[in-house]
Amino acid sequence: MLNVMLSLPVFLSAAVGFKLCPSACLCYESSDLVDCRLRGLLQVPPGLPHGSWLLDLSDNRLTEVHTRSFKGLWSLKILLMSNNSIHSLQPQALSSLHFLEKLDLSFNRLRWLPPDFSQSLSSLLELQLGHNLLQHLDSSSLGGLESLRKLDLSHNRIEAMDAGAFRSLSRLRLLNLDGNRLNVLKDGLLSRQQSMTVLLLNHNNISQIENEALSPLRSLTLLGLRGNQLERIRFKTFLQLQTTSTHLHMALNPWTCDCDLQRVFGKIQHVRHLHVEDYQDMVCHRPAQQAGSPLASLDSQLCVAETASVLVITITVLLAVIGTLVKAEHNRKNKQSQSDAESQRLDR
Repeated sequence: MLNVMLSLPVFLSAAVGFKLCPSACLCYESSDLVDCRLRGLLQVPPGLPHGSWLLDLSDNRLTEVHTRSFKGLWSLKILLMSNNSIHSLQPQALSSLHFLEKLDLSFNRLRWLPPDFSQSLSSLLELQLGHNLLQHLDSSSLGGLESLRKLDLSHNRIEAMDAGAFRSLSRLRLLNLDGNRLNVLKDGLLSRQQSMTVLLLNHNNISQIENEALSPLRSLTLLGLRGNQLERIRFKTFLQLQTTSTHLHMALNPWTCDCDLQRVFGKIQHVRHLHVEDYQDMVCHRPAQQAGSPLASLDSQLCVAETASVLVITITVLLAVIGTLVKAEHNRKNKQSQSDAESQRLDR
């Protein structure tokens, strides 16, 4: 009995410590919600309550996330670390967060993701990585995110992605790649994204969309392609979008306005499930005589002008051919007349 009484303070101390809140933070709902925002923190504070399910470390001065930073926080579901200066995640830094559902690392200085970044994040539903310095996506970095629904990679410096970068993300609904440096949307990159409803590629450097790049996206409702380097597009590329209804945003590209482009958009607008939402805002960049003109204002003029040009060229060529034939016949007759005259002279 005496031993029990002597050990009771130790147990009580441990129980209280389990719920203690770090002095730099505020805790709510019996320490389930831990608010450490705007505290000037240089590292994740020690002694975080193990039962916490939300931890907000936004707007601090964190530079690294260490292997032991979140050790013991098995119940954590939401981790917010936006607006810091995080430039690296150590290996296994997030390995204890098996039940995490939302991770916000936006507005930091991440240049790369470690190969084991997603190894223990199989429950993650939303990942915010916007406004970092990422340049490349490896196939291994996102490999463990089987449950992910929303992925924000906007406003990074991504120029290239491994062909299998999104291979494991079969449940992805929203992918935001706005404001990067992509040049080509390649076949196979989105081969397993049949559930994706929103794909945002605005303000990249995309000049080419390969023929089969969009074909797997059977649920797509919004495709953003504004502010890229598209001069022409193929009708077949968009016809591959076998969806119920897809809204396209395609203005602010340097369109080359000719009959081919007009035919493509004419066909797209006659496909029931495709809707070019900003067609009225699409402006011609080339040729010089059309520069600055809205494509919609030209309507059928481009094809009419092209048809007229072809007709003029055809008539010109035809007249030239006829002229050549007439001249050749005239020369033939002259030669024949000369030959007949010579024959008559000799007969005399």
